[in-house]
Amino acid sequence: MTLPSSRLRLGVNIDHVATIRNARGGDHPDPVRAAAIVAAVGGDGITAHLREDRRHIRDADLARIQAATDLPLNLEMAATREMLAIALRHRPHAACIVPERREERTTEGGLDAAGLHNTLVPIIEELKGAGIRVSLFIEADERQLDAALRLGAPVVEFHTGEYAHACLDGDRERVARELKRITDMAALAAKNGIEPHAGHGLTFDNVQPIAAIPQIAELNIGHFLIGEAVFVGLAGAIRRMRELMDAAR
Repeated sequence: MTLPSSRLRLGVNIDHVATIRNARGGDHPDPVRAAAIVAAVGGDGITAHLREDRRHIRDADLARIQAATDLPLNLEMAATREMLAIALRHRPHAACIVPERREERTTEGGLDAAGLHNTLVPIIEELKGAGIRVSLFIEADERQLDAALRLGAPVVEFHTGEYAHACLDGDRERVARELKRITDMAALAAKNGIEPHAGHGLTFDNVQPIAAIPQIAELNIGHFLIGEAVFVGLAGAIRRMRELMDAAR
């Protein structure tokens, strides 16, 4: 059984620093500089999603990020042979397998680990064989969690998008329902030896109920922190998120 840590880890997704850079071309703002700031202010990890269309993080960014900081890199990746080859070449600390559709603006919804079982088996085996910690980005759903268990994934990251949308809509009943779903599945994951993480759509306003779930070991937050950095700086945004997470525990 995975025992929860008293300190909730914060992984900062720096994809959208690269999105801003790519809007004009060139090298500014540099996501590597963002990674260094995350390390300087006490972030626990760097998350980066190398999409198939390279809309934000580029291939060359991965090695530069790894060289710039000792923080563990969590590579978000689609379940494709191309992305597997890249992960095996760079050997990040972790690889989080996510669903990916070209037409979406951002990752919407969790991976269908149950339906993609046969596709995922060899990818997960090769990642684990290379010493890369495997995570599956799934909905907080018992069927998907059972699939993660059967696939031998040591970590799942629960998609908190529906919870975040319910918070924005001010729908208290839906918020309570989504929060219970995530809480129940986090407990079930830990009971079965899987470390639960969470992420997507988390903000200063909605993070604390998720952070308070005792079994959750890590939150991965990106878009909100990069957006807030426009107003208060990246270091200030991360420090404030860290304060809220710590207070929830």
